[in-house]
Amino acid sequence: MKNIIRKSPLYKSFGYAFQGIWACIRKERNIKIHLGMMTLVIIAGAILRISITEWCICMVLFALVISLEIVNTAIEACVDLVSEERRPLAKLAKDAAAGAVLVSAIFAAIIGLIIFVPKVL
Repeated sequence: MKNIIRKSPLYKSFGYAFQGIWACIRKERNIKIHLGMMTLVIIAGAILRISITEWCICMVLFALVISLEIVNTAIEACVDLVSEERRPLAKLAKDAAAGAVLVSAIFAAIIGLIIFVPKVL
């Protein structure tokens, strides 16, 4: 007879996911910066009355940047877990993950300027 591995109930999976998000927010400086910028964009969007389409674009960009920051944190934690010494591949993994966040944040800022600058002018 096979052993049946039972998955955790769905509510526990959500709980673990929220624990991961909160751990990143507590531990990581950069996610706090991203959340601060997100708050400023939300305030500016409300004041400047951006369109539904523009809100959707902003929401997708918020999700992209925050998600990549969380994945970056996970990759850094895994690399630190398996290797305490400095190794070229560990550096590559950490730098590439950080680079992914940077690329998304730069393009989010550019798109934000495309949305907001015409409204301010």
